[in-house]
Amino acid sequence: MTGPRIAPLPADERDPRTQELLDGMGLGGDDLNLFTTLARHPRLLKRWSAFGGLLLFRGTLGDRDREVLILRTAANTGAHYEWGHHTVIAERAGLDAAEVRALADPAPEPAGLREADLLLVRAADELHRDNVLGDDTWAHLAERYDEQQLIELCMVVGQYHLVAFTLRSLGVEPEEGCEPIPAVGA
Repeated sequence: MTGPRIAPLPADERDPRTQELLDGMGLGGDDLNLFTTLARHPRLLKRWSAFGGLLLFRGTLGDRDREVLILRTAANTGAHYEWGHHTVIAERAGLDAAEVRALADPAPEPAGLREADLLLVRAADELHRDNVLGDDTWAHLAERYDEQQLIELCMVVGQYHLVAFTLRSLGVEPEEGCEPIPAVGA
């Protein structure tokens, strides 16, 4: 695919309510292609951003755990845009560059990750591959997370599948400097 299938909505074509919605997303004046593309459907953008914002900024999972799930999902789905934006967030959440890179490795247990991260990788991989967490994985997760966190874990992986499918299908182009998923492992 070359170029977006649906182009971002230019500033001069936005009605005041759509511009207000984009301004209220806390992007510091940055017009990210994902949001300005979805601005072509402002009702959907408004409701989706509330849900996504809850998972990203006000969820019950720790920041590191959430970013492990998101980056693994981005790698599983080939969502370079998602990967590029979340590597920065992941590093702020405590993952180092080697750990971030390891999440791109398709191996079931990428080298260089903590045991707790490997459990999340397994969960993200099972949800991606099987659309369900296996009993063994569930039991291990339930030892570590409460009910709200278990629900949220599934929702985070599902939300970022939704984002990946949308990004890739609409042809949303990454912003300059947004790093693609590295080629790692098998």
